[in-house]
Amino acid sequence: MQPSLAIGDFARATHLSVKTLRHYHETGLLAPAEVDAQTGYRRYGTDQIPTAQVIRRFRALDMPLEEIRAVLTARDPETRNELIAAHLGRLESSLARTQSAVASLRGLLQHSARSSARIEQRSVDATMAASISEVVDVRDALSWYQGAVAELYATLTAQHVPITGPAGGIFSNALFSDARGEATIFVPCGTALRPMGRVRSLEVPQIELATIEHVGPHTDIDLAYGALATYVAQHALAIEGPIREYYLVGPHETADATLWRTEIGWPIFQTAV
Repeated sequence: MQPSLAIGDFARATHLSVKTLRHYHETGLLAPAEVDAQTGYRRYGTDQIPTAQVIRRFRALDMPLEEIRAVLTARDPETRNELIAAHLGRLESSLARTQSAVASLRGLLQHSARSSARIEQRSVDATMAASISEVVDVRDALSWYQGAVAELYATLTAQHVPITGPAGGIFSNALFSDARGEATIFVPCGTALRPMGRVRSLEVPQIELATIEHVGPHTDIDLAYGALATYVAQHALAIEGPIREYYLVGPHETADATLWRTEIGWPIFQTAV
Protein backbone atom coordinates (compact mmCIF):
# COMPACT_ATOMS: atom_id res chain seq x y z
CA MET A 1 0.00 0.00 0.00
CA GLN A 2 1.25 3.47 -0.92
CA PRO A 3 2.55 5.37 2.16
CA SER A 4 0.38 8.35 3.04
CA LEU A 5 0.63 11.56 5.02
CA ALA A 6 -1.86 13.52 7.04
CA ILE A 7 -2.75 16.85 5.49
CA GLY A 8 -0.54 18.79 7.91
CA ASP A 9 2.50 16.64 7.10
CA PHE A 10 1.72 16.84 3.39
CA ALA A 11 1.57 20.64 3.73
CA ARG A 12 5.03 20.65 5.32
CA ALA A 13 6.37 18.33 2.63
CA THR A 14 5.08 20.43 -0.26
CA HIS A 15 5.09 23.98 1.19
CA LEU A 16 1.40 24.26 0.34
CA SER A 17 -0.74 25.43 3.24
CA VAL A 18 -3.56 23.30 4.63
CA LYS A 19 -6.02 25.96 3.47
CA THR A 20 -4.58 25.80 -0.05
CA LEU A 21 -4.72 22.00 -0.12
CA ARG A 22 -8.35 22.08 0.96
CA HIS A 23 -9.12 24.57 -1.80
CA TYR A 24 -7.35 22.40 -4.39
CA HIS A 25 -9.43 19.45 -3.19
CA GLU A 26 -12.69 21.39 -3.42
CA THR A 27 -11.88 22.56 -6.96
CA GLY A 28 -10.80 19.10 -8.06
CA LEU A 29 -7.22 20.10 -8.81
CA LEU A 30 -5.55 17.83 -6.24
CA ALA A 31 -7.77 15.36 -4.44
CA PRO A 32 -6.38 13.50 -1.40
CA ALA A 33 -5.72 9.79 -1.72
CA GLU A 34 -8.31 9.10 0.96
CA VAL A 35 -10.80 10.97 3.12
CA ASP A 36 -12.00 9.49 6.40
CA ALA A 37 -15.78 9.15 6.12
CA GLN A 38 -16.28 9.74 9.85
CA THR A 39 -13.89 12.61 10.56
CA GLY A 40 -13.33 14.11 7.10
CA TYR A 41 -9.57 13.97 7.66
CA ARG A 42 -7.61 14.00 4.44
CA ARG A 43 -4.55 11.89 3.72
CA TYR A 44 -2.28 12.21 0.72
CA GLY A 45 -0.06 9.60 -0.88
CA THR A 46 3.64 10.29 -1.02
CA ASP A 47 3.39 9.74 -4.79
CA GLN A 48 1.30 12.94 -4.91
CA ILE A 49 4.19 15.07 -3.69
CA PRO A 50 5.67 15.61 -7.23
CA THR A 51 2.25 16.70 -8.52
CA ALA A 52 1.88 19.16 -5.65
CA GLN A 53 5.35 20.52 -6.34
CA VAL A 54 4.48 21.06 -10.00
CA ILE A 55 1.25 22.85 -9.04
CA ARG A 56 3.12 25.09 -6.62
CA ARG A 57 5.56 26.17 -9.34
CA PHE A 58 2.82 26.84 -11.84
CA ARG A 59 1.01 28.98 -9.28
CA ALA A 60 4.24 30.88 -8.64
CA LEU A 61 4.07 31.75 -12.35
CA ASP A 62 0.46 32.95 -11.94
CA MET A 63 -1.00 30.15 -14.03
CA PRO A 64 -4.78 29.95 -13.43
CA LEU A 65 -6.08 26.78 -11.76
CA GLU A 66 -8.07 25.80 -14.86
CA GLU A 67 -4.91 25.90 -16.97
CA ILE A 68 -2.98 23.89 -14.39
CA ARG A 69 -5.75 21.28 -14.45
CA ALA A 70 -5.52 21.17 -18.25
CA VAL A 71 -1.74 20.62 -18.05
CA LEU A 72 -2.07 17.86 -15.45
CA THR A 73 -4.77 16.04 -17.43
CA ALA A 74 -3.19 16.56 -20.87
CA ARG A 75 -3.46 13.44 -22.98
CA ASP A 76 0.14 13.59 -24.24
CA PRO A 77 3.43 15.47 -23.64
CA GLU A 78 3.00 17.61 -26.77
CA THR A 79 -0.32 19.00 -25.59
CA ARG A 80 1.11 19.60 -22.13
CA ASN A 81 4.14 21.42 -23.54
CA GLU A 82 1.96 23.58 -25.80
CA LEU A 83 -0.12 24.69 -22.81
CA ILE A 84 2.96 25.52 -20.77
CA ALA A 85 4.64 27.34 -23.68
CA ALA A 86 1.51 29.44 -24.25
CA HIS A 87 1.48 30.54 -20.62
CA LEU A 88 5.21 31.32 -20.67
CA GLY A 89 4.68 33.39 -23.81
CA ARG A 90 2.01 35.44 -22.05
CA LEU A 91 4.34 35.93 -19.08
CA GLU A 92 7.13 37.15 -21.36
CA SER A 93 4.79 39.61 -23.07
CA SER A 94 3.57 40.87 -19.71
CA LEU A 95 7.15 41.20 -18.47
CA ALA A 96 8.13 43.20 -21.54
CA ARG A 97 5.19 45.56 -21.01
CA THR A 98 6.07 45.93 -17.33
CA GLN A 99 9.74 46.64 -18.07
CA SER A 100 8.76 49.24 -20.65
CA ALA A 101 6.35 50.91 -18.25
CA VAL A 102 8.94 50.91 -15.46
CA ALA A 103 11.58 52.47 -17.71
CA SER A 104 9.13 55.14 -18.85
CA LEU A 105 8.06 55.91 -15.27
CA ARG A 106 11.67 56.16 -14.07
CA GLY A 107 12.45 58.59 -16.85
CA LEU A 108 9.38 60.66 -16.02
CA LEU A 109 10.22 60.78 -12.29
CA GLN A 110 13.79 61.79 -13.09
CA HIS A 111 12.53 64.49 -15.50
CA SER A 112 14.61 62.92 -18.28
CA ALA A 113 11.49 61.87 -20.16
CA ARG A 114 10.29 65.42 -20.61
CA SER A 115 10.12 66.03 -24.35
CA SER A 116 12.85 68.29 -25.72
CA ALA A 117 11.69 67.86 -29.30
CA ARG A 118 11.09 71.04 -31.26
CA ILE A 119 7.50 72.05 -31.91
CA GLU A 120 6.74 73.61 -35.27
CA GLN A 121 3.76 75.03 -37.10
CA ARG A 122 3.13 74.05 -40.69
CA SER A 123 0.48 73.83 -43.34
CA VAL A 124 -0.16 70.47 -44.99
CA ASP A 125 -1.58 70.46 -48.50
CA ALA A 126 -4.46 68.22 -49.54
CA THR A 127 -3.33 64.95 -51.10
CA MET A 128 -4.74 61.82 -52.69
CA ALA A 129 -4.19 58.68 -50.65
CA ALA A 130 -5.12 55.06 -50.26
CA SER A 131 -6.94 54.68 -46.95
CA ILE A 132 -8.62 52.34 -44.50
CA SER A 133 -11.18 53.74 -42.03
CA GLU A 134 -12.87 51.88 -39.19
CA VAL A 135 -14.24 52.41 -35.71
CA VAL A 136 -11.74 50.82 -33.32
CA ASP A 137 -11.12 50.42 -29.59
CA VAL A 138 -8.06 52.22 -28.30
CA ARG A 139 -6.66 48.97 -26.86
CA ASP A 140 -6.67 47.48 -30.37
CA ALA A 141 -5.37 50.59 -32.12
CA LEU A 142 -1.72 49.57 -32.50
CA SER A 143 -2.39 46.10 -33.92
CA TRP A 144 -5.16 47.52 -36.14
CA TYR A 145 -2.77 50.18 -37.43
CA GLN A 146 -0.08 47.65 -38.25
CA GLY A 147 -2.54 45.48 -40.17
CA ALA A 148 -3.98 48.47 -42.03
CA VAL A 149 -0.54 49.75 -43.07
CA ALA A 150 0.47 46.33 -44.39
CA GLU A 151 -2.78 46.05 -46.38
CA LEU A 152 -2.38 49.55 -47.84
CA TYR A 153 1.19 48.99 -49.03
CA ALA A 154 0.29 45.58 -50.46
CA THR A 155 -2.65 47.06 -52.40
CA LEU A 156 -0.60 49.96 -53.77
CA THR A 157 2.12 47.55 -54.87
CA ALA A 158 -0.35 45.20 -56.52
CA GLN A 159 -1.94 48.07 -58.49
CA HIS A 160 1.43 49.70 -59.34
CA VAL A 161 0.33 53.00 -57.81
CA PRO A 162 3.28 55.25 -56.86
CA ILE A 163 3.66 56.19 -53.18
CA THR A 164 4.33 59.89 -52.64
CA GLY A 165 4.86 60.21 -48.90
CA PRO A 166 4.95 58.50 -45.52
CA ALA A 167 1.90 56.76 -44.09
CA GLY A 168 -0.30 58.76 -41.80
CA GLY A 169 -3.25 58.49 -39.48
CA ILE A 170 -6.30 60.61 -38.68
CA PHE A 171 -7.87 59.90 -35.28
CA SER A 172 -11.22 61.16 -34.03
CA ASN A 173 -11.45 62.85 -30.64
CA ALA A 174 -13.77 60.03 -29.49
CA LEU A 175 -10.92 57.54 -29.78
CA PHE A 176 -9.13 59.43 -26.99
CA SER A 177 -12.08 60.61 -24.89
CA ASP A 178 -14.25 57.48 -25.11
CA ALA A 179 -11.53 54.87 -25.87
CA ARG A 180 -13.44 54.03 -29.07
CA GLY A 181 -13.80 56.02 -32.26
CA GLU A 182 -13.07 56.34 -35.95
CA ALA A 183 -9.50 55.91 -37.13
CA THR A 184 -8.15 56.33 -40.65
CA ILE A 185 -4.78 55.11 -41.86
CA PHE A 186 -3.61 56.43 -45.22
CA VAL A 187 -0.67 56.26 -47.60
CA PRO A 188 -0.27 59.21 -50.01
CA CYS A 189 -0.20 58.13 -53.64
CA GLY A 190 0.04 59.78 -57.03
CA THR A 191 -3.31 58.68 -58.43
CA ALA A 192 -6.63 57.22 -57.39
CA LEU A 193 -6.76 53.43 -57.06
CA ARG A 194 -9.36 50.73 -57.49
CA PRO A 195 -11.18 49.82 -54.25
CA MET A 196 -9.91 46.50 -52.93
CA GLY A 197 -10.82 44.85 -49.62
CA ARG A 198 -10.92 47.59 -47.02
CA VAL A 199 -8.86 50.00 -49.13
CA ARG A 200 -10.49 53.08 -50.63
CA SER A 201 -9.23 56.27 -52.27
CA LEU A 202 -9.35 59.37 -50.07
CA GLU A 203 -8.49 63.01 -50.52
CA VAL A 204 -6.79 63.88 -47.25
CA PRO A 205 -7.84 67.50 -46.62
CA GLN A 206 -5.53 70.45 -46.22
CA ILE A 207 -4.83 71.37 -42.61
CA GLU A 208 -2.69 73.59 -40.42
CA LEU A 209 -0.86 71.74 -37.66
CA ALA A 210 1.38 72.24 -34.69
CA THR A 211 3.76 69.27 -34.85
CA ILE A 212 6.18 67.41 -32.63
CA GLU A 213 8.28 64.35 -33.44
CA HIS A 214 8.31 61.36 -31.11
CA VAL A 215 11.24 58.97 -31.41
CA GLY A 216 10.93 55.35 -30.27
CA PRO A 217 8.10 52.96 -29.44
CA HIS A 218 4.59 54.21 -28.77
CA THR A 219 4.54 53.14 -25.12
CA ASP A 220 5.40 56.67 -23.94
CA ILE A 221 4.09 58.66 -26.91
CA ASP A 222 1.69 60.34 -24.47
CA LEU A 223 4.65 62.46 -23.27
CA ALA A 224 4.97 64.02 -26.72
CA TYR A 225 1.21 64.49 -26.86
CA GLY A 226 1.35 66.29 -23.51
CA ALA A 227 4.14 68.61 -24.62
CA LEU A 228 2.29 69.43 -27.84
CA ALA A 229 -1.02 70.08 -26.04
CA THR A 230 0.74 72.40 -23.59
CA TYR A 231 2.29 74.40 -26.43
CA VAL A 232 -1.03 74.70 -28.28
CA ALA A 233 -2.86 75.80 -25.12
CA GLN A 234 -0.18 78.33 -24.16
CA HIS A 235 -0.34 79.94 -27.60
CA ALA A 236 -4.16 79.77 -27.88
CA LEU A 237 -3.94 78.05 -31.24
CA ALA A 238 -6.26 75.06 -30.84
CA ILE A 239 -9.22 74.46 -33.12
CA GLU A 240 -11.64 71.55 -33.35
CA GLY A 241 -10.52 68.64 -35.48
CA PRO A 242 -8.97 65.19 -35.38
CA ILE A 243 -5.37 64.52 -34.42
CA ARG A 244 -3.00 63.46 -37.17
CA GLU A 245 0.09 61.26 -37.04
CA TYR A 246 2.70 60.77 -39.74
CA TYR A 247 4.85 57.65 -39.56
CA LEU A 248 8.18 58.92 -40.85
CA VAL A 249 9.76 55.63 -39.80
CA GLY A 250 7.44 52.91 -38.58
CA PRO A 251 6.85 49.15 -38.45
CA HIS A 252 6.69 49.03 -42.26
CA GLU A 253 10.28 50.27 -42.45
CA THR A 254 11.81 48.49 -39.44
CA ALA A 255 10.83 46.09 -36.68
CA ASP A 256 13.20 47.93 -34.30
CA ALA A 257 10.80 50.15 -32.36
CA THR A 258 13.65 52.29 -31.02
CA LEU A 259 14.12 53.63 -34.56
CA TRP A 260 10.48 54.62 -35.11
CA ARG A 261 9.84 58.31 -35.75
CA THR A 262 6.26 59.53 -35.43
CA GLU A 263 5.20 63.10 -36.13
CA ILE A 264 2.11 64.16 -34.18
CA GLY A 265 -0.01 66.96 -35.58
CA TRP A 266 -2.51 69.02 -33.55
CA PRO A 267 -4.97 71.08 -35.63
CA ILE A 268 -4.47 74.80 -35.13
CA PHE A 269 -5.26 78.22 -36.51
CA GLN A 270 -1.78 79.13 -37.67
CA THR A 271 -0.52 82.58 -36.72
CA ALA A 272 3.22 82.26 -37.46
CA VAL A 273 4.39 83.88 -40.68
